[in-house]
Amino acid sequence: MSQTPISSPIWRLTLATVATGVLAGLGGMMLALILHSIQHWAFGYSQHAIISDESFLQGVTSATHGRRFAVLVVCGLVAGIGWWALYRWGKPLVSIAAAVKSDKPNMPFFSTTVHALLQIITVALGSPLGREVAPREIGAISANWLSQRFDLTVRETQIMIACGAGAGLAAVYNVPLGGAVFVLEVLLGAFSWQLLLPAICTSSIAALVAWIGLGNESQYHLMPLDITPSLLVWSVVMGPVFGFAAYWFTRLTNKAKGQAPRDAKLIVLNLINFAIIGILAGWLPQLLGNGKGPAQISFDNQITIGLAALLLVAKVAITWSTLRAGAQGGLLTPGLSNGALLACVLGGLWNIYWPGTSLGAFAIIGAAAFLASSMKMPLTAVVLIMEFTRVGHDFLIPILFAVTGSIAVQSLCTKAFEAKKS
Repeated sequence: MSQTPISSPIWRLTLATVATGVLAGLGGMMLALILHSIQHWAFGYSQHAIISDESFLQGVTSATHGRRFAVLVVCGLVAGIGWWALYRWGKPLVSIAAAVKSDKPNMPFFSTTVHALLQIITVALGSPLGREVAPREIGAISANWLSQRFDLTVRETQIMIACGAGAGLAAVYNVPLGGAVFVLEVLLGAFSWQLLLPAICTSSIAALVAWIGLGNESQYHLMPLDITPSLLVWSVVMGPVFGFAAYWFTRLTNKAKGQAPRDAKLIVLNLINFAIIGILAGWLPQLLGNGKGPAQISFDNQITIGLAALLLVAKVAITWSTLRAGAQGGLLTPGLSNGALLACVLGGLWNIYWPGTSLGAFAIIGAAAFLASSMKMPLTAVVLIMEFTRVGHDFLIPILFAVTGSIAVQSLCTKAFEAKKS
């Protein structure tokens, strides 16, 4: 990454920072509203409002088996034709990470916008991948465009692109601190006042702007949960298990991405993949979407050990198959969901021998531990879980226990694999 010092006038940097936060907030808000509108129309629920009290899981559960299948077939056609056409005629995509590291950061506006919209549309139609990459991309290209208008240096542009991406995440999920920490830990890999101030400013402005259309809501709503001695011990013992599981999940998904086609096979593979998901959704509507539904019922204690195990296996399988077919999307919410489901299985078995802890409490800890390792962002994962759920401050202790064990084992597994390859 270029280390050219920041040299533009303060007024110019300030305007660029504020404008980046505003555009990222508007972009994230619009993407979320598009997502909800398509979900309501496709599955026929809460059609009188874009934002409603009826959740996506409730909506797809109420839809008929035939409607679920038909929507997923449409999803397969949109994914296959859309990404094939984008690769065929669009400019080559530049990832946010690549732009942040490039000495000539330039993300193609049209191709990136289409790429983001395809992700939002397919997730709304039931794709099991996450929606978080799309608002990050919109925030990043907005920052890229603004940096050119304000004539910022290469280093300043890199920072603005990273901040725009974090602000997009903050806007769509209402996680201002999480967006800022994501910028510092994941995209820039450094902590300093020079980076902290624009990261916090852009993410806070974006989240505030998004309140206009999305409201000041948390992503998950929890019943009262208690810390127990059993939960504390479980978080220490099971933390490494989540790290091991996350390591293999990451290897599986990375391999699927690497094998995904970019030619006309995209159309056939996506149609087959989403048709199969549509058939499975006839019996398991919880499979549809990015995983928010399974995570919510895990946090609410509305799940059994058997159902959690079944959903976990099925969610991992369809996440792999969707990436292998060539569809695009994030893995943040799917990773969080996998962690919550695995925690319900492990926690339920633990309760047989040491009862007294709710499955929801286990799910919170497991979601943080799995997310931290699968995305390789321990600090961001902890902050996101706290902002996603607004769980009590006391839960930080078992969360940190589990995240520490998870990251340690994931790192050991990664080093062992690299040593074996060399």
